[in-house]
Amino acid sequence: GPTCVLGIDLGTTSVKAALVTGTERGLAVAQSCTRETQAYSDGLKAAPQGMEQNVQKIIRALNECLAALPQQQLQQVTHIGISGQMHGVVFWKSDKGCKWTESGTGPAFEPDKVSHLVTWQDGRCSPTFLSSLPLPQSHVSLATGFGCATVYWYLKNSPDFLKAYDASGTIQDYVVAMLCDLKKPLMSVQNAASWGYFNCRNKSWNTDILKESGFPVHLLPEVGDPGSIAGRTTCAWHGIPKGAKVGIALGDFQCSVYSCLAERTDAVLNISTSAQLTISMPLGFQPPEAPDPSSAVTYFPYFSGDYLAVAASLNGGNVLATFVGLVAQWTQELGLQVQESVIYPRIIQAALAQKHIKLSVHPTIFGERHLPEQLASVTNIGGSELSLGHVTRALCRGIVENLCTMLPVQHLVETGVRRILGSGSALARNEVLRQEVERIFPFPVVYGKDVDAAVGAAMVM
Repeated sequence: GPTCVLGIDLGTTSVKAALVTGTERGLAVAQSCTRETQAYSDGLKAAPQGMEQNVQKIIRALNECLAALPQQQLQQVTHIGISGQMHGVVFWKSDKGCKWTESGTGPAFEPDKVSHLVTWQDGRCSPTFLSSLPLPQSHVSLATGFGCATVYWYLKNSPDFLKAYDASGTIQDYVVAMLCDLKKPLMSVQNAASWGYFNCRNKSWNTDILKESGFPVHLLPEVGDPGSIAGRTTCAWHGIPKGAKVGIALGDFQCSVYSCLAERTDAVLNISTSAQLTISMPLGFQPPEAPDPSSAVTYFPYFSGDYLAVAASLNGGNVLATFVGLVAQWTQELGLQVQESVIYPRIIQAALAQKHIKLSVHPTIFGERHLPEQLASVTNIGGSELSLGHVTRALCRGIVENLCTMLPVQHLVETGVRRILGSGSALARNEVLRQEVERIFPFPVVYGKDVDAAVGAAMVM
């Protein structure tokens, strides 16, 4: 039969596995499976503001995903591509990271001497703590939840914890290391950049800076190029043959973009819970040597030495969800009971009737990373524009306009953007948002090509 590529994405709430195969029309998803990890646990003794996940539960969900895929197709897998949540860190003992056992679908591994995963959402590194750390030589600003920042936190608050381990990486790096039995973890430039203290220009850790401050540099993985092979499976895995090539683990964001970005001249606009606008930087682009904390744009290492410019807003579909919740709360306070699932389509319908409005909503109720203190505001309030339709239209317009202030249309034109690829659940279910995208952006907009990190990881292979 035709060879298959297995793509895996180890997400914050779920694990996805996708079997991708070549057809006459190009690559196609033959089968896929998703399982919720339910890995957050009240029993985890995380630090204050800490956010940890149980690695056993993540790997259990991964094993369940693979067990649910057709054995016949798994036996034809020649390559495995793995992506996952960036920034986070897990620690393990290199010779005791897992145990291989026999499952119903063949050999599988279970975590052994492995810590919890401290996720990208971890908040234990306060601004005061971060400011006490040495300044990185990197184009990325250091933030809480970054791997190196978390190691520094343990170094100061729980140094004995680190002594139990001799290897670390992201959760996807851990899986690659287990499959290939790597003595030293291997990490892609994409994940290394998201850990902090990594110089993308010379592709190396800030070893001198880290050593001087007592950082345990022996824990840092070796770094390789995204798209390269990390090794081969050392034994059969759920029916996947021994010797299948395993790619170096990738960032979920880059794989999501890769799954839908057809041309360099495309921009990807994703509006789901939050919102991102992403463009490819010109060939040969190098990010600045030091970050600009006030800049709304972050540069992500992509593939083949390229970079993505990303305006990542904290305000997307979550703003509309908050507004719907507010309307539901008001009606309840008036003694009426209306379900949120009823309100959402009604306010969209009302907004479709209001095309021309002066009411202006700046919707940043969750702040933004580059302006955390900036909250939302409403201006140009006139007595004739206070209906639900007017307010909903202004809210949708504000979400799109806010992204445009972060990465202006003029900049898109200058970098040669010719088309917008629209994706994400909020954009898919909200016609008003789609109208506002088409009103604000002077490019054709194509919908329906949804982002999928597991498929992107397979496509890279």
